[in-house]
Amino acid sequence: MQIKSAPRRRHAAELKARVLAACDEPGASVAAIARAYDLNANLVHKWRRGVAPAALSPASPSVGHVAGEFIALALPRREAVPSASADIRIELRRGATSVAVSWPLAAADQCAAWLRGWLR
Repeated sequence: MQIKSAPRRRHAAELKARVLAACDEPGASVAAIARAYDLNANLVHKWRRGVAPAALSPASPSVGHVAGEFIALALPRREAVPSASADIRIELRRGATSVAVSWPLAAADQCAAWLRGWLR
């Protein structure tokens, strides 16, 4: 006897957009949102990994969505930098989570290499 599995459900782009927008809210629980929409949390996580920043609406920030593109910044010469800002400070936020990285300005090239590797 052969057991037939149910066909895979297809979800409308509007539903995906609503679910992903709800997941980007501060303090949102992906599992709770998935339950509310009768979805599997793993599916919602998969959708979140597959979102491209260009697909987001202008109203929703693209913080936390990495495009994989490195943007070079011109840094001032060491002499022009006041002693109070002798570090490069990078702050990343996604919802209620925040990560701050400080890097010595003298090692800006190493910071750039680290960022390139991290964004891949």
